Order: sequence, then structure tokens, then C-alpha cells
Amino acid sequence: MDFDPVLLARIQFAFTVSFHIIFPSFTIGLSAFIATLELLWLKTGREVYHRLARYWTKIFAVSFAMGVVSGIVLSYQFGTNWSRFSEVVGSVIGPLIGFEVLTAFFLEATFLGIMLFGWNRVPTWLHVLSCVMVAAGTAMSAFWILSANSWMQTPTGYEMRDGLAYPLDWLEIIFNPSFPIRLAHMLLAAYLTTSLVVLAVGARYLLADRFHEESRVMLRMAIGMLAIFAPIQAYVGDTSGLVAAEHQPAKIAAIEAHWDGTKPGALVLFAWPDAAQERNLFEISIPHASSLLITHSWDGLFPGLKQFAPEDRPPLIGPFFGFRIMVGIGVIMILMGWTGAYLLFKRRLEGTRWYLFAASLCWPLGFIAVLAGWIVTEQGRQPWVAYNILRTADAISPVSGEAVAFTLALFVIVYGIVFSMGIYYINRLIVKGPGGSAIDPPSRERPTRPIAAAHGAGRDAIAQGE
Repeated sequence: MDFDPVLLARIQFAFTVSFHIIFPSFTIGLSAFIATLELLWLKTGREVYHRLARYWTKIFAVSFAMGVVSGIVLSYQFGTNWSRFSEVVGSVIGPLIGFEVLTAFFLEATFLGIMLFGWNRVPTWLHVLSCVMVAAGTAMSAFWILSANSWMQTPTGYEMRDGLAYPLDWLEIIFNPSFPIRLAHMLLAAYLTTSLVVLAVGARYLLADRFHEESRVMLRMAIGMLAIFAPIQAYVGDTSGLVAAEHQPAKIAAIEAHWDGTKPGALVLFAWPDAAQERNLFEISIPHASSLLITHSWDGLFPGLKQFAPEDRPPLIGPFFGFRIMVGIGVIMILMGWTGAYLLFKRRLEGTRWYLFAASLCWPLGFIAVLAGWIVTEQGRQPWVAYNILRTADAISPVSGEAVAFTLALFVIVYGIVFSMGIYYINRLIVKGPGGSAIDPPSRERPTRPIAAAHGAGRDAIAQGE
């Protein structure tokens, strides 16, 4: 059997990064949600915010741990499978990843222990501050990782010497053309992913007639996020596409399955792009609509796939269908947010069981959208690993296909076991709900703000016996 090391190394990296991106996309949003709950508890003194913060912190701890473990593996692959990539662009990518460790990871590590174990051991204000700092650290981590990845999409601020990329202007490198909009897109994706999970958990509890007060808070906060930020995400995603059209026209041609750049582009709703025949099979499309979206002109022209040499074209199936999956889920998010907001306004949310049932099933949609978006981004950059600098086929290490296949098989087995156990434990925590735990004693700290004290001794007595 002939083992292609390039193909297997790509599959291995895609497998590990797909597992990894699931957890940061959740923990970025979840840490912000926990910090918000803590701030609301500090301001209002309502115990429901306290209980929810403690409950979601347990889930955050498991998700964060699995994210860290899977991220470490990715770093090693730069040396084992992609050493030529590290050699050519390491002077740019290496410092960016190092900045992420020195800033975001150290910030998270400093305050994570207080966040997880300081409930009844440190002052309330310090615990709230720790939650805020961890949330800031996760967002900062996204900043540096997205900067590095965006530079690979739209490289600037460098020069080539003897085939190697050297940095010239770090501000241009960090804030490369695609970075600001892609950072906003990723952060919104993380917050919306978490909102869908929180919405689903709250809906399941209401359907099961459990944790009514906690469920109401979760539903209101999740619906608010979806109703406001899902439409904003649609605008940000469209803007990101316009940036890609300017700097990566082949990617947009693949996303749109647009072959002939001499004619206005139709918005292809469904098709099967056929690279061999250079046309779309079973196409359902809206004439001129793609040109209108991309060029803002009914008869506007943009490059088609035929204008690029076959070896310079990205794969078609992943970007084409991944984009449509992402857009479809975005529409569902908007509908769930606006429908939930309407039901909240009419005070009919808890009695509308069809909506609660639909909400209880929507938890995986954010993760699917994130994975689809990364498929569009990464496959759409091919055949370049660093756009117009280094081809993927030239970035591979001098390693045999058999060795890559063996390690890939090990990754599949180990990841399958470890992550199955982690997801099983998270599900156990969700089934148990935001109640007390013998191994996690409730905090005896109370917020000291006047507004918290105004609730009276009865609430304090409840807090002591929680």
C-alpha cells in the first residue's frame, strides 16, 4: 500500500485541530458567561447567579483541560510533520505563538486556580476578578492564534531572504488585512456557540420540570445573546468574505463554485462542483446574485476557477458545502434568537413547549458551524500553507508515510478514549444540574455591596445553608 505522507499529514493535522477547536470555541464563550454571572451576583446578590456560576465553572474546567491537551499535540506536529513550514515561516509564526503563551496562557494560569478552587477561600471580589481575568485570557489567546492564522491567509510585513520569511513590521504582521474581521468572526462564533449550549441546557431543565429559576436565567441570557449577536455575526461574516474576495480570489471562486469569470456570478444555492468537467452538476442558483453580494453590482465580475491553473485551485467540496452549512446554521441562530425574544416579550416562553424542544436540540449547531468555517478557511487556502509563500506539498517533513499513518491511528484511538470520557463527564454534570455537591462545598462569602445586603437576613440564611 502506498502511503502519501503529505495527504496523511494533512489528515492528521485536520483531525487534531478539529478536536481542538471545539473546546476553545466553547471555553472562550463560557468563561465570558461565567464572568458575567459572577458580576451579576456581585451587583445583585441573587443566589441564582452564584449557583449558575459554580455549576458552569465545573463544566468549564473539564472543557479547558481537554482544550489544553489537544493544543499541545498541535504544537508538536509543527516539528514532526511540518518542519519545512517551521523553517520557512518560523521567524514570523513562532513569535506570534510565543506571544500567546507569554500573555494569554500565563494570564489564564495565574487566575485559573483561584477561579476553580477559591470559592470559599478568597474574598468575593478577588474570585470575581479571577473569572474576569480568565475570560480576558481566553479572548487574548484567540487574538494571537487568529493573528498567526490570518497571516498565513494574508501575509504582510515580511520579506523573503534565501527562501525564508523574515519579519519587517510587527504591526503589519499582527494586524494583517484579514485579521481584524476574522478575530471578530471567531469571538462572536465562540459566544454564540456557548449561547446555544446554555439555551439547550435551560430548555431541557424546563421540559423536565427541574431548576426553574436557573433555567429562566439561562434562557433569557442565551436568547438575548442570540437575538443581538447572531445578526451581527451575519454582517461580520459577509465582510470577511469581501476581504477574502480581495486577497484570496481563488477561495471565493471555490466557495461560490464560480467557474467563468467573464460572466456575472450566480448565487449557487445547491450543486455538486465537478473539478474534472469544470462545471456544476445539479445546480440550483439565482442569476447575478453572487456578483451583487461580492461586487455590489448586478453585472459585476470576479475571478472564476477557470482563471486559475488547476494546480492553484483549492479543493471544491469542503469550501462549497462548508460555507452553506455555516450560513444555514447562522439563519437558524437568528430565528431561534428572534423567536425566543418574541416569546419572552409575550411572556409565553415557558409554555411554548415546541420552542423549548427545538432549543433543547440546538446545542451542537455552534460547534458544527465553527468546524464548517474552519474547513472553508483552511481548505480554501490550499494549495498554499502560507499564501503565495509556501505550498503545502513543500512544507512537509522528511518523514515516511507509514510513520504518519501509524501516529494518525494512535491519535484516533487515544482521542476517541480521552474525549469520550470528557464528554461523558460533562454530560453527567449537566444531568446533575446546578445543585450542591459534596466535593464542592458552597461558598460562605457574600457580596458586600449595599445592593446585595438589601435583600435581608432571610436570603443570607438561605446562602449559609445552600
